[in-house]
Amino acid sequence: MKNTRKATIQDVHQLSELFDQYRIFYHKDSDIPAAEKFLTERIKNKDSEIFIAESEGKLVGFVQLYPLFSSTRMKRYWLLNDLYVNENYRGKGFSKELIEEAKELAKSTNACGVLLETGRSNDIGNKLYPSCGFELYDEVNFYEWTNRDS
Repeated sequence: MKNTRKATIQDVHQLSELFDQYRIFYHKDSDIPAAEKFLTERIKNKDSEIFIAESEGKLVGFVQLYPLFSSTRMKRYWLLNDLYVNENYRGKGFSKELIEEAKELAKSTNACGVLLETGRSNDIGNKLYPSCGFELYDEVNFYEWTNRDS
């Protein structure tokens, strides 16, 4: 049974609470009003694609993807930037359903694939992603420049 669907503006209030839990998981301060504003902007501006998982009418998880492009392939990629399932609903297949939504999005938009990054210490993610068909790509070095002024 499919428990996932694309998020709408009507979902933002509940979604912002989940998004806040996700940010807290990554050691950020709680800020539900800012989360609500951020998600509203993403949906209204069509900056990202957000899919949600529901159980008994309650939002329990989400995945957010941002569009990227590959110059060499001359096609779109999707960056799976955020995946989160409330801790009370983990181990029930919601993450896999959300990942399937991401893969379907890639297929329906003729994208060449879905990229994601996770920490080496994320034991759950590092088991989950290969079980969903993702391959560890270790042919490149990943670098980041951080704007300290923002």
